[in-house]
Amino acid sequence: YAKAAGMKVIIGVPKYELLGLVEKKVQEYDIKVAIHNHGPGDELYPTPASAYEKIKNLDLRIGLCHDIGHTKRAGVDPSQATEKYADRLYDVDMKDVDVAAAEGKSIEVGRGVIDIPKFLRTLIKINYTGVVAFEYEKDPNDPLAGLAESVGYVKGVLAVL
Repeated sequence: YAKAAGMKVIIGVPKYELLGLVEKKVQEYDIKVAIHNHGPGDELYPTPASAYEKIKNLDLRIGLCHDIGHTKRAGVDPSQATEKYADRLYDVDMKDVDVAAAEGKSIEVGRGVIDIPKFLRTLIKINYTGVVAFEYEKDPNDPLAGLAESVGYVKGVLAVL
């Protein structure tokens, strides 16, 4: 279905025992699958490194969906992780968090502890051409203002890089 719909990447969190099946399907349908990291407390893929370790010897169409907020909450620099795993980076979740700890909460991009200019410079440095999606979880019932602020901040940073 995803291939027929024109999707280029499927985001998922497959259990380890399903990675062989995922590999078979990406080969059969010639579509990428990006594994999403979910930060501290996630038993499967808390960081990009943990996901990469499970996929590094699999088909190159299996890569990473880098959630930079969860990465920061896990105590890892999102820019360093992005550069290290650039060859398998197929999707980015743009967000910011209020503290670099497991209890960190989503906040407007630019107001938190992630060095967003550094992260954007890293994406430019690696010539990233994949999807960057804003994931704004702070105000689920009325996200428009916070999302607009986040998009505006990123546009402003990009304008001066």
